[in-house]
Amino acid sequence: MDNISELIERLSNDEDAVKKMAVFKLQSNIGDPSFAEIFIAQGGLAKLRKLALTASGNTLAYSLTSFSRLLELDKGWDFVNSELISRVVELIVTHPLVNILRGAMSILVSIVSHPHTSSTRGSYNGPFGFRALKPAISMHPQFLEMLVSRLSSADHALCANSLQLINSLMRDAITNDTDNEWPRFIKRLQDLGVIKAVFILMQSSALQDLAHPLLEFQALTKVLLRRWRDVKVDLEVKEHRIALKGLHLASAPERSEPEADPKADSPAKKKHNPEKWRRLGFETESPAWEFGEVGFLGMMDLTDFVRKDEDGFRKVLLEQNAKSIEYRCPVARASITVTSILYHQFRVDKSEIDDIKTYQVLESRTNYERAFRPLLLQWSRLHTGALLAFMRLWRETGASLEDYEKVTELLRVLIYHVIGQAPRTKEVHEVEEELALFEYLRLRDLQMEILENSYESAWGNHLKHVREELKTEALQFVKEQRIRCLLHGAWFPVSAPRTEGSVLKIQMDNKRSTSGWRYVRLSHNRRYLHYCDYENETVYEPKLEELPEKIDLSIVSSVVSNVVPASIDSNSSHGTLTQGASKLASTKITIHGYTDPSPQRAKESVLLVLHPQTHSVASEWLDGLLMLLNQQPITSETSKLINVVTNYGLKIRLLNVRYTDDFHTNPPDLPPRDGVDDE
Repeated sequence: MDNISELIERLSNDEDAVKKMAVFKLQSNIGDPSFAEIFIAQGGLAKLRKLALTASGNTLAYSLTSFSRLLELDKGWDFVNSELISRVVELIVTHPLVNILRGAMSILVSIVSHPHTSSTRGSYNGPFGFRALKPAISMHPQFLEMLVSRLSSADHALCANSLQLINSLMRDAITNDTDNEWPRFIKRLQDLGVIKAVFILMQSSALQDLAHPLLEFQALTKVLLRRWRDVKVDLEVKEHRIALKGLHLASAPERSEPEADPKADSPAKKKHNPEKWRRLGFETESPAWEFGEVGFLGMMDLTDFVRKDEDGFRKVLLEQNAKSIEYRCPVARASITVTSILYHQFRVDKSEIDDIKTYQVLESRTNYERAFRPLLLQWSRLHTGALLAFMRLWRETGASLEDYEKVTELLRVLIYHVIGQAPRTKEVHEVEEELALFEYLRLRDLQMEILENSYESAWGNHLKHVREELKTEALQFVKEQRIRCLLHGAWFPVSAPRTEGSVLKIQMDNKRSTSGWRYVRLSHNRRYLHYCDYENETVYEPKLEELPEKIDLSIVSSVVSNVVPASIDSNSSHGTLTQGASKLASTKITIHGYTDPSPQRAKESVLLVLHPQTHSVASEWLDGLLMLLNQQPITSETSKLINVVTNYGLKIRLLNVRYTDDFHTNPPDLPPRDGVDDE
């Protein structure tokens, strides 16, 4: 680091090159608090401000950057005055060089944001916030227009600085405006195209360079929505009365009605229409009261909807008022509902800019899709599209007033799917088209899917545990059933029937192609498999003592078969009848074991071969033998049976769940018990 005194002396050198080099080095060191304190103590700040006021080119750019870094350290406020502010505002309006504009905007950001970031003002007693800029802006009325235009600059750093300054002006206007002028200021910015510019930036590939100011703008948009929502509709406020009167006049009231003055106590000049507001879709004749939940925001949304298409609004009202009261779509009430749904969908009550976790999210580019919601900036268009969707659903479902909540739930699902799940880069016109064309039946399916997912989310861990427990019980149940089939016994042909020819030939030649029949049965103690061969099937089932041959199951090493396992069967398509019959005709279960117990001479051999005649018998005996040997079943029939038993068990368990167990806030309607006794 160069000697500070020498550096300060060079700032006032007569040669421009010396001053430029000195201030260039200064901008690199001034961010160090200890350096800054010495620099100020030795009188360097006065010379730096002089350069900011008089210099040009790169010398001016370095001076502005150095001054802004001092202010970021909360130092140098003694030298902030109207002359400096006016100079900086003028540069932003008139100067084309990007490096000068960056430093100038950074200085204004510090001045506007100062009350929010510092508890000390030094000896500067002038205004802070937006008020500090007003005199200079009045001399340069194109200031805001130029500021918004910088948002489309190819220089990302300049875009970030411009948006940061806009954010600071908005936050100060909303927070510290004592004259309630902030709505006009916000309207001015919107008219200049700030919404469109920021929307484009949020969807662009430059998101990473602009992440923090964009996120702050998004948070400020939520702050604005909350402010408007918190303003209660009051008929004593002239602006509110005018808005309601505009709604009434846009509805093409009958000529016999008085000119609409929504004040309740205002005397009517002509005969009063008893359905003056209900014909617009309000529930009562007190519209101000009905905006209670959504406040002035709800009234703004409805008036925007009407203003965009007054002829369409009148047509809708004529169509609805031609119907009986029960089947009219309450347009005004639906508008208020849409505002409320959007408010909760975008979680407007939560301001991400105050959440430290959000900044951690921004460290990873993969999380941008979750953090940024560009569609929030298109609030008015989303409200219009959603309200039109509500009216469409009302018409398609043939709804009545009793069905209002049902249509509301359908709309909530539609907004969640189309808007809530929209990717960051989805255009607003695509959202409007999807809201307008989304099929009702598909929406119902989606509603059921979301309902199932919500139950799974609420009960997921518990249900998973219960399902695993029931599956274990079902496996034991099916194991016992399969083994009981073995205990009962079955007939098997001794040799496999031929597979050539047609299905009919296979069935007719089945008995002729066998060399006999074998009856197999499991002993009562489940330790031996008894069997005996016969020339023909007997009319009765042989008893165990009539079966001389037996296999000790302790010497069985494996049971193999060509029966299709469940994993393959579930993925394969259904074959033809001929293919099915051929597979069945060649089904074989082979039992292997060790006939010699001595380890040195042990050799695995075939102990018994079975040819099941049906799929059910094949499944019963194959899985029965496997489970008898404490192995897992493999056939699809057994797997399906286990699942059926598990699901029935789960449904029986759920019958014991009371609504009070997990529905404290919204208990469902219980059916009446009229005519039902205690049993």
